[in-house]
Amino acid sequence: MSGNALETAFESIKWNEAGLVPAIVQDAVSKEVLMLAYMNRQSLAKSVESGETWFWSRSRGELWHKGATSGHIQRIVSMQYDCDGDTLLVRVEQQGPACHTGAYSCFHHTIAGDAESAAGSDRFAMLSRLETIISQRYAERPEGAYTTYLFEKGVDKILKKVGEETAEVIIAAKNKDNDELRCETSDLIFHLMVLLRDRGLSLDEVMAELGKRHAQKSQASS
Repeated sequence: MSGNALETAFESIKWNEAGLVPAIVQDAVSKEVLMLAYMNRQSLAKSVESGETWFWSRSRGELWHKGATSGHIQRIVSMQYDCDGDTLLVRVEQQGPACHTGAYSCFHHTIAGDAESAAGSDRFAMLSRLETIISQRYAERPEGAYTTYLFEKGVDKILKKVGEETAEVIIAAKNKDNDELRCETSDLIFHLMVLLRDRGLSLDEVMAELGKRHAQKSQASS
């Protein structure tokens, strides 16, 4: 962001009586909302300058650099303010958990209407839910979890599993066993999504690539 753009933001944002504006922080890959904090002019400027999130602590009355102590920094991908200028949206690459409790997101207490109960209304909702779960495992690394094992072993192990599951899908298809094919395809999709998370690539980007290809084919045939 240029100096002029920052000055425009300063003028356009509706700072409250304490000189603060709420900032919603979102994982740029999974699209999960990670936390809500407050920025003032100084923390916004430091965030833009450093490329990492800085906030104003209302309880301590001081600036704080997210992850300075824990190492769980947030590298900024983009920053916007809303139509009313009273809220910021900060999309980040989150290193480790965002919440001080060790949870991936600060919003981990469900009141109603979780993704699993809504799955029936969207036949691809489970993919979104799975992407969120994998992102949680990537950030939190719970002991004993298979996904933690894959992330800790690294990309070579993940690629090996993708290769193994691809072979299993081929075998199941050759055997004309749809039950086996369903199970092996599920395993392959899971491991592909682990690979995407490890590489920092979202499903949205994959869908966008498919959409681009479809559009190109449609133009070619018209």
